[in-house]
Amino acid sequence: MNEEPKTVADELMKEITRVRDKVMPSYQTIGAPGLIGLAMMRDSSDKAIRALAEGDAIQCIKSLEDLRGYSV
Repeated sequence: MNEEPKTVADELMKEITRVRDKVMPSYQTIGAPGLIGLAMMRDSSDKAIRALAEGDAIQCIKSLEDLRGYSV
């Protein structure tokens, strides 16, 4: 079972998708108390997407760690 090496960009896209599709909907269901968390997640996702677009490897790594901190 050889797995292909994963790049930071691949892992970052996976985390962006996880936060958007799994974590954010949970925060939306709780209503007003979840709004601050949602705003933080949107900001983190925007920074991650911008880092990918600009090819900023350092910010990609920071964004990856940031997004991994969000959970349901």
